[in-house]
Amino acid sequence: MENQIFELQYAMDTFYFLVMGALVMWMAAGFAMLEAGLVRAKNTTEILTKNVALFAIACTMYLICGYQLMYGGGYFLSGVTTVAQMDDAAIAQVLVDSAEAGFDGDSVYSGASDFFFQVVFVATAMSIVSGAVAERMKLWAFLIFAIFMTGVIYPVEGGWTWGGNEVPLLGALSYSDYAGSGIVHMAGASAALAGVLLLGPRRGKYGKDGSIKPIPGANLPLATLGTFILWMGWFGFNGGSTLKLGGIGVANEVANVFLNTNAAAAGGLISAMIVARIMFGKTDLTMVLNGALAGLVAITAEPADPSPLLATIIGAIGGIIVVFSIVTLDKLKIDDPVGAISVHGVVGFFGVMAVLFSDADATLMGQLTGALVIAIWVFVTSMIVWLALKFTMGLRVSEEEEEEGMDLIDCGMEAYPEFVTAK
Repeated sequence: MENQIFELQYAMDTFYFLVMGALVMWMAAGFAMLEAGLVRAKNTTEILTKNVALFAIACTMYLICGYQLMYGGGYFLSGVTTVAQMDDAAIAQVLVDSAEAGFDGDSVYSGASDFFFQVVFVATAMSIVSGAVAERMKLWAFLIFAIFMTGVIYPVEGGWTWGGNEVPLLGALSYSDYAGSGIVHMAGASAALAGVLLLGPRRGKYGKDGSIKPIPGANLPLATLGTFILWMGWFGFNGGSTLKLGGIGVANEVANVFLNTNAAAAGGLISAMIVARIMFGKTDLTMVLNGALAGLVAITAEPADPSPLLATIIGAIGGIIVVFSIVTLDKLKIDDPVGAISVHGVVGFFGVMAVLFSDADATLMGQLTGALVIAIWVFVTSMIVWLALKFTMGLRVSEEEEEEGMDLIDCGMEAYPEFVTAK
């Protein structure tokens, strides 16, 4: 009887993990559509190629070494054991292992499902980079960086908090990050910032007189679709981070996570829409979309504990922050075509600190230290890789190639061949 209960719990938690992982995987489509909509028509095929390729690279590198670095387990050369193949001793060991991993002893699931859920988080972190460096970086330089980011840089810092390689200082200071405002989103933005600083702005973005030239995206319906896909995928991102489903308490927690995730996104969108209207005199759709994403990033570090009202307020603050951040980065001539550094980096930091609003166990010093450790590690290691690429194969295409468009230069085809390519 005990084994039958175990098998049911095992099947339920494993299935839940897989479904949530599939939702997070769908976020890759959201990033692809969002970025394809916010770049110019002549760079659409290239940005889509980057998003498809980085997902495959992330899955492969995490399989080869990333999961081992982060959790001390690997699947590249090993097979997967099913429950049907387990004897009583093996089942007992799974329960022991789950308890040692930080679970409560009744949270058990297939190790392969854990790998699948974790690998789509890696791809999400790398997707953040692609939009920020869009329209002027060499495709293969980006893909080589993806190898290091997904195989080493992200797994190492992820292991400090979620894996078996916890930094004693962070554990002692009770750093808390439920689903990754810092570990995933701020990490991706830190890597993006290092690349953007080395690349410089797109040609014609900033005038010598300090003026800022807007470079509108080619397909705002596509960007809007991408935002809705990301919004939906975020339920898996945050919901799956409960790590299990069985039990009344956990089921209620999952429901709260879904409710708060949705509330924060709505709050972020509304606040960004209002602020944009006040600042620009127009309802800027790109700010509206980034407001929704900012709300989602802001609540990701702690989506379970806040009340729905507090979750809405946290999301709304994120929406306000992202508008001012995008404007400020533009004034500093840090060119981010999709606003990724603001959405995932600046608001990601706020999300880490917002844990203090609802988690009594979190500390100011713990949250601040954790955020700084993650940002500094990812920024410095990414800068080293970007510099190595710059001095070997180069990061940026020539002015002539940038003018012609990355689609023809890198991919030899256009996304919209029946239209005249916009220059």
